[in-house]
Amino acid sequence: VYSDYTGYPFPTAPPVDPFAKIRVDDCGKTKGCFRYGKPGCNAETCDYFLSYRRIGADVEFELSADTDGWVAVGFSSDKKMGGDDVMACVHDDNGRVRIQHFYNVGQWAKEIQRNPARDEEGVFENNRVTCRFKRPVYVPREETIVDLHLSWYYLFAWGPAIQGSITRHDIDSPPVSERVVSIYKYEDIFMPSAAYQTFSSPFCLLLIVALTFYLLMGTP
Repeated sequence: VYSDYTGYPFPTAPPVDPFAKIRVDDCGKTKGCFRYGKPGCNAETCDYFLSYRRIGADVEFELSADTDGWVAVGFSSDKKMGGDDVMACVHDDNGRVRIQHFYNVGQWAKEIQRNPARDEEGVFENNRVTCRFKRPVYVPREETIVDLHLSWYYLFAWGPAIQGSITRHDIDSPPVSERVVSIYKYEDIFMPSAAYQTFSSPFCLLLIVALTFYLLMGTP
């Protein structure tokens, strides 16, 4: 619409849609989800959250983590860091959240200029980085960008950023999907963080073994 002295309206910028909250009630139904943190957590309370769903020839990802720096997902042929295609949402010094593409070279993440992400949006609120983007299912063969129609282990990571550049992840051993993930299968998978892992210490395991042995030996 336009306006000038004859009475036509001036051009107006289209309204900017606010970031739509991530819906977790769709998890396991119309999208796949991974939640890491406290049992029962959602996209706003988990230490880390990721969802994926197919939309036409694309996969839409939603990521969120309890950090003021960056949150990322890596696609790997094994459960180890190195040789991985990584998408990261980075909170910069201007308050924006940008979607960047990296390739893990050993323990170092190298930014790749060719970025398959589109329809990018992100927000930093309540000390959380949250983002949403799409990337194609199929890509021409290239080392740094995997075909998502194949199944991969998903590496989950988040951490601080300095002047918009990612630094080492927050925890020494970031969570990894237990098995390879297929974008054609929607699951809702919860992974307890270290604070909520039951009997995770060697002492607890030893205690369980000792109690089991005692009960078995005490049974006539």
